[in-house]
Amino acid sequence: MGCAPSIHVSQSGVIYCRDSDESNSPHQTTTISQGTATVHGFFIKTDAAESLPSVLAYQSRATRTSSRREKKENSNCIEAETQTSHTSVKVASTEVRFGPMRLIQDPFQRYIENPNITACYNELIQLEHGEVRSQFKLRACSSIFAALEHCQEAIEITSEDHIIQYVNPAFEHMMGYQRGELIGKELTELPKSDKNKVDLLDTINTCIKKGKEWQGIYYARRKAGDNIQQDVTVTPVIGQGGKIKHFVSIKKLCSDSNKQIYNVQSDEKYTEENSQTDSQSLRHKDRRKGSIDVRSITSKRSDAGSSHNRRHSSMARIHSMTIEAPITKVINIINTAQENSPVTVAEALDRVLEILRTTELYSPQLGTKDDDPHTSNLVGGLMTDGLRRLSGNEYIFSKSCRQIEKTDAPLWTSLDGQIEEEPDLQQSHCHLAIPVALGDVPPQVAELLADEENWDFNIFELEAVTNKRPLLYLGLKILTQFGICDFLNCSEMTLRSWLQVIETNYHASNSYHNSTHAADVLHATAYFLRKDRVKGSLDEMDEVAALIAATVHDVDHPGRTNSFLCNAGSELAVLYNDTAVLESHHAALAFQLTAGDNKSNIFKNIERNQFRTLRQAIIDMVLATEMTKHFEHVNKFVNSINKPMTSLEETSLNSESSDGECPSGTKNAMENRLLIKRMLIKCADVANPCRSINLCIEWAGRISEEYFAQTDEEKCQGLPVVMPVFDRNTCSIPKSQISFIDYFINDMFDAWDAFANLPNLIHHLAENYKYWKALDESNYRGLRPPSDL
Repeated sequence: MGCAPSIHVSQSGVIYCRDSDESNSPHQTTTISQGTATVHGFFIKTDAAESLPSVLAYQSRATRTSSRREKKENSNCIEAETQTSHTSVKVASTEVRFGPMRLIQDPFQRYIENPNITACYNELIQLEHGEVRSQFKLRACSSIFAALEHCQEAIEITSEDHIIQYVNPAFEHMMGYQRGELIGKELTELPKSDKNKVDLLDTINTCIKKGKEWQGIYYARRKAGDNIQQDVTVTPVIGQGGKIKHFVSIKKLCSDSNKQIYNVQSDEKYTEENSQTDSQSLRHKDRRKGSIDVRSITSKRSDAGSSHNRRHSSMARIHSMTIEAPITKVINIINTAQENSPVTVAEALDRVLEILRTTELYSPQLGTKDDDPHTSNLVGGLMTDGLRRLSGNEYIFSKSCRQIEKTDAPLWTSLDGQIEEEPDLQQSHCHLAIPVALGDVPPQVAELLADEENWDFNIFELEAVTNKRPLLYLGLKILTQFGICDFLNCSEMTLRSWLQVIETNYHASNSYHNSTHAADVLHATAYFLRKDRVKGSLDEMDEVAALIAATVHDVDHPGRTNSFLCNAGSELAVLYNDTAVLESHHAALAFQLTAGDNKSNIFKNIERNQFRTLRQAIIDMVLATEMTKHFEHVNKFVNSINKPMTSLEETSLNSESSDGECPSGTKNAMENRLLIKRMLIKCADVANPCRSINLCIEWAGRISEEYFAQTDEEKCQGLPVVMPVFDRNTCSIPKSQISFIDYFINDMFDAWDAFANLPNLIHHLAENYKYWKALDESNYRGLRPPSDL
């Protein structure tokens, strides 16, 4: 005996059929309980007897003989009998009889005659979820497309394979294409803008293929060839079976003047409809002038005596802004929160907005300069443009700087603690033969370089045996180990010539910023690059860029700070507009020197695009050594690298994934790799407090001497004294080291250690801090206690 298919309706309205093989009993009893109900051939599954059924199945049985007989009797009529003696169904292509009722219907529809009201109700639900809703949607299509045609936002609809299926007139106007030129084309066939990030399209595709909406800024290229910035929202459309059938893209021009005018007009209209007092009119006028002075607006609101008016003014002011920078989005969120906040909370949020609108969001604010003059002086000397007001609010702008006479040469503390006159760092370098290759390195140098991979490697011993040319020998060793010649496709002779050119342009007369410092930074950079997590986060291009940047990062440093150069009106300060003067000069000169002689041009054999990428990475790392953006780099690293990594490690069940491997998403993420490289060279550049105690003391003496010399020159020239505490007659070196470690070093190396795992550096840092603290508490101002001298 055959059986009819079961018809099921899910909660989402999807109807499907399947064969059923129920009991052959001639009658079925009706039973309704919590969860199920059985009614003459119907099985109903519900959450409760009175609730709407979530699954409906109609099951009927008829003998095949009866079915065949009915088909023979009337080819246009199909009759099926249910198992009950009193229920029958007749379905015709033109009409259906329900007892005395005669109903006309279209093909493919069916009606069921049944005395049970629940069965009829279920049948109606099935029709609603099936044909009725579908027909309603189809009837609305013309209206929907009419709305799309008149929509002011550009609309683009593509298939799941990114083939364009529809664009509206606003899209044609925005992009300059006609509809016929786009329909049927793949998105990949259209010209792309080169202003987008390299991995932006991959990010968008990854998001929307998961069924998630993507929203962000995207640069598109018009038919005319110009680039436009768009605010884009891409929404996946899910079809039957849960599969993505289409993608709908809504696009707005970020810099559209018409949009801006429309927004302003909308705000004015909204304000006029809701303004009831004179104070509101004044507030409206202020907004039209573009004022964003929180204090003045707050004052006007207080006079009006209405917290609602005050919050409304903030919202109107923000909504009139068209710039969608991240900080603007934050301000928008805060203003939205103000809408339903109490007066006290709203006023506090106003103060938050006032802080957010300042420019130095990442720089901590010092309490009082008198609290710690050493810290204030360090910040003034290292993190400002150098402009210092004199009496009468005038600025010094001189064209030349006199040199300190040799007879005034300061006393120098050597490694062994002996007081002696400062050595002549410009003595001849002809005593040591220049190596042609690593095999020609003198035995003394080779013996020292054998310990190069150790963090406690003594760079000053290498300085001594190489006659103050450590960068050439150490550079040959490290750069060759990292395969620089193979990557750049240059000979070892070319690399040696390049190192010699770079080292020659470091000032041997500087007590600190000389080629020994460059070699020390190169050593620290190589040490960091060998760490498992750092190595796993960067590619070969990043490693090459980091090593070259470390080598050239202070080339031609004059031994004076940016502040000094700006105050003195030096040619470099004028050239670089008092902004990152030395760092810009180091990067520019490095490439000038490299390209100046073909014999030392290590970049001559690499492909143009590869060179541009490498050059940009080197420049970015050199500029990262500028201290004005120190806290910005550190905070970005902590928030983008440390915190996600820590969260991942805490939730990961596999502890091995955190040993020597970067977190998922860190590797191959351009922005993350950029932050890691910046942090790497910053830590390498100021790693002196993390060296062993003797090396730390020597570096502290050298940097102090350079600052002493700058203060002497500032006084001689009548220039503003940038760091008054660095007076050789009164300065406390321990205090200056303690301030430097507290303000710049501790947090940065805590973050770097959390990423790269550097326990030995943190140990040295703690020991050195104790050493300086002990000297300071004993009121010693020098590098060592008197008993050690």
